[in-house]
Amino acid sequence: MKIAVSGYSRRRPALCAGRWLASVALLILGLGLAAAETPDELLQRADHLKTANNSEFQSLLGQLDAQALALSVTQRDFIDYLHAWQLGYLGRYEDALAAFQTFLARVSDPTLRARARISLINVQVNATHYEDAYATLEALLASADKIEDRTARLLSQTVAATLYGDAGQYELSLHYVDQALAYGHGDRSTCIALTTKAGTMAKSGELRADDASAQAGLAACMRIDDVLYANLIRTYQAQALIANGRSNDALQLLQAHNAEILATHSAAATSIFHSILARCHLLAGDFDKARELALSAIDNGIKQAYSKPVADAYDVLYQAAKRQGRLQNALDYHEKYAAADRAYLSDTTARTLAYQMVNQQVLDKKRQIDVLSERNQVLQLEGEVAGKAAETERLYVALLIIGLVSIALWAYRTKRSQVRFQKLSRRDGLTGIVNRQHFMDESKRALKYAAKSSRDVSLILIDLDHFKAVNDTHGHAAGDGVLKQTVAACQQYMRSVDLFGRLGGEEFGVLLPDCGLETAGRRAEELRSAIADSVRVNPEMAVSASFGATSTRQSGYDLRQMLIHADSALYQAKRAGRNRVQVVDSALVPVPVQAA
Repeated sequence: MKIAVSGYSRRRPALCAGRWLASVALLILGLGLAAAETPDELLQRADHLKTANNSEFQSLLGQLDAQALALSVTQRDFIDYLHAWQLGYLGRYEDALAAFQTFLARVSDPTLRARARISLINVQVNATHYEDAYATLEALLASADKIEDRTARLLSQTVAATLYGDAGQYELSLHYVDQALAYGHGDRSTCIALTTKAGTMAKSGELRADDASAQAGLAACMRIDDVLYANLIRTYQAQALIANGRSNDALQLLQAHNAEILATHSAAATSIFHSILARCHLLAGDFDKARELALSAIDNGIKQAYSKPVADAYDVLYQAAKRQGRLQNALDYHEKYAAADRAYLSDTTARTLAYQMVNQQVLDKKRQIDVLSERNQVLQLEGEVAGKAAETERLYVALLIIGLVSIALWAYRTKRSQVRFQKLSRRDGLTGIVNRQHFMDESKRALKYAAKSSRDVSLILIDLDHFKAVNDTHGHAAGDGVLKQTVAACQQYMRSVDLFGRLGGEEFGVLLPDCGLETAGRRAEELRSAIADSVRVNPEMAVSASFGATSTRQSGYDLRQMLIHADSALYQAKRAGRNRVQVVDSALVPVPVQAA
């Protein structure tokens, strides 16, 4: 879960004036309370109000700054921590990163260091510094035994649960949620922990709208008036309702709380909330309201490194424009949706790889420690046999062999891990075929090689028809099954020299060396027929695909130009009714291929 707060831009003058007056009133009230509150009480109240009432939190922070010269070193350090936290909350990530790094370099208090690391992790995630975030998490968990503050311990468990959930490690995420629940029993602890649990279950597709733990978390958040966490839980519940065909219930759940989510000033939370609410209005047939909310989701989402709500919002705009008959707008929004969806897939992959890399580094360090431990044992043995020259010589030989074997084994394991990660970076995690980046790199090399001898190379682009409807109607698990079936059906017709890769979402590419356009058209027709005959969502629902093909004779040996021509032919196939093959002729005009 990534949450950051936007600035105060683009608000109506009357609304800004009202908020300014409210802030002045809160400041006056705060000054009255300050006379009766100690600095420690002010710090504690400010800490509790950070997300529940950020405006009052800023007012309290101003009061504390005015008293800074009279405070202790520990109290001033806490104020510095709160200022760094606010920078991250406002979305000023680079400033927040610098502030936290400076803070950690000079502060030694275990509790403050833990709180700073927790907040630093959230900023690193929002700034897409995923490998740094997982490295900071490892340092945080390693120092957990030194943390005595219950709140800091609770937040350590929940931030670990959030990060592991983002990396797809759902069981590990729920394990840390359970630890957090076991450690803290107050409403604030329950609110934070169960919000994290609901988010993890929503990512894994296991959350039900009536889930008891989500309801308990919502009740706890409402008791402490934390509208940010409460509305995050509502968005997870709404997603579950939509997935079960209950979009009207989801609409009723969310629309009454729209003003609350805007009052939090959280750009990421607003983007998530409005993207889901926009889909509810789309499904209810209110296309104008759906468009308004989707644009708001995009406006708030582009300020964050968080592309899923933006992708969903573009899909809502595409569906609304299509149903209203604004076909050019629909096409424009569909292209933006495809780009945002690819960005989301890349972001998810980056998180997973960052987790795997840091995890591997931790394992390597443990192996190094084991090697050092073995060497220490060797030194102890050398001291014990110092008086026995003959036995010492034999022992040295034995120890040398052990050391060499250990180093060789460590080197072998490290190399094998490097090879495994290299293979993972080239493969699509769902289908097992090459990913977009590897497909592009290998295709460029193949075209460069073919150009030297003027050999023919053809390119086929494949796009599954109505795939978004499959996901929306039958769920992402069914969509994943369709993608796997499609790959299995196509692989039966691939030569050993062919390059087959997933380019993103439901789009695939095939590069055919030593193959002219006519042969490529026949090959594409074979693939089209195989998909139509064997790929099923269920026994009654078949899946089809549209194809676009070109060759070097028509497009030259530049991969970018070949992709443009093949994509143009693919769109011609889509417009001609889908489930067909379209090739590019010598004049670069897409030509349909008749089924055999």
